[in-house]
Order: sequence, then C-alpha cells, then structure tokens
Amino acid sequence: MDDVCRLERFYSRYRTDSFLSEINRVAAIGGCITVDDETAGLLDYAATCYLQSDGLFDITSGILRKVWDFKSHQLPTEEAIIRIKEKVGWHQLKWARPVLSFEVPGMEIDFGGVVKEYAVDRAATLCLQAGVQHGIVNLGGDIKIVGPHPDGSPWRIAIRHPRRPDSVLETLLLQAGALASSGDYERCITLNGIRYGHVLNPKTGWPVRHLAAVSVVGEFCVVAGSASTIGMLKESQGPAWLSDLGLPHLWVDVTGNVGGSLLKTES
Repeated sequence: MDDVCRLERFYSRYRTDSFLSEINRVAAIGGCITVDDETAGLLDYAATCYLQSDGLFDITSGILRKVWDFKSHQLPTEEAIIRIKEKVGWHQLKWARPVLSFEVPGMEIDFGGVVKEYAVDRAATLCLQAGVQHGIVNLGGDIKIVGPHPDGSPWRIAIRHPRRPDSVLETLLLQAGALASSGDYERCITLNGIRYGHVLNPKTGWPVRHLAAVSVVGEFCVVAGSASTIGMLKESQGPAWLSDLGLPHLWVDVTGNVGGSLLKTES
C-alpha cells in the first residue's frame, strides 16, 4: 500500500507537488527536464506503445480533457478540438534518456494509461518478495494474480457488461497472470442518442465509437492495460489487432456483438 501511495504522489496529475506536475510545468514553457530511472522506464514503455499502436496510444493526449467536459453535457466545438490537437503528439517531444524535451510549449504528459497498471504489477512483486504465495491485487478492476487459492483452485473474476452494470459478460478462472479492461462506460455523455465516451482518439480529438469495452489477459497488468486501450483506439480494426496480438481477450462493440478468444473458454 505504501508503494501504491508513493506512485500516486509521484505521478498524479491531481497533485501540484507530484513529479508529473513538475514535468508539465516544464512542458508549459517548452523546456527540458532530467528524469529518474523509474520515470524513464515508463517513458520508454510509452514510446513503445506509441509505435506499436501507430500513434494511437499517446501519453500527450490527456490534454484533450480540457475541451471534453463530460459533466457539462455539451460537445466541444470543432475549432476547440483543432486548437488543442496542436498540443498533442508524442512525435512533437524529444525523449533522449534521461532528458525529456518539449519543443512545443503548452504540451502535457499523463501517465494515467500506464501507471495504475504498473502499480498493480509492483504490488504483486512486493507480495511475492514478502513470501506471499496466494493472493490477488485489484486496483479499480486492474488485476494481477499473486498465486492461486491455497488449495490450488483459480480465482473467479467476473467481467461486467459495459451496457448492463448488473450483468456479467464472462467469468474467468485465473491461476496466474493479469487482467485489465478499457471501456466507454466510466465517463460518458449521451446526446441525441449518441454516446460519447472518455476514450479519446489523439489523432481526431473525438471519442472512439466502435468498441464499448475490451478486456485483455497477460503476464503483466501494464501490458494487458495498454493492449486493452489500444484495442479500443483501433475501433473497427480493434478485434483484428487484438487477435494478431495473441493475448487472451474479450471485446464488446457498441451494437452488442461480443467476440474474442476468452469467450466461453474459461467460464
């Protein structure tokens, strides 16, 4: 718990005293900053995800929240989206470990799509180092298995239906590995019968509109988390991308169709 709190203090965008806020104050003026090894590892991973997703997984895209207020029940104007997109793009900053440089003033980075899952993996590792052999780490639905139940039986983990909160889409039986999910149901607005979720495409500035939820099982939670997010961002190409990735997964599109290699295989 101390380590999870440490990561929150260090990388929370809600804390003005976090290292992430210090990075973004440098970004605001178009400067450069030297980062520690742990932050460098997260930046290396973010760079890999950016490349493997063809620029869709982009930790500079968090700034889009400045025009997308899901509590206002109003859509941003196209002009506002175009203006904010000028400050989005991993390709617009320079990462030469250990120095991160911002060549466009006013940009931001946000580790929200990486650090919670990283914290799950860290917590599980610390449990194992402490001699724990049976257990599960769960941070807001991001899960890592430390070990099966003492009798060797697997953990039963239910995946919620994105449109029916009281319904279970699938129940997985896991003895090892990690599970992470992405979806359009956590923060959204519905206008004129159209649902706009919080998963935003950094290239268009608009919410994704094809998949409603994606869950991925992997060895590490951080990998499962980024894969589920990229699957969402790939929209109509998401199911094929997830299939090619080769990790066990489950997806639901906005019309209710369900697919993936986890479907009815471990329930």
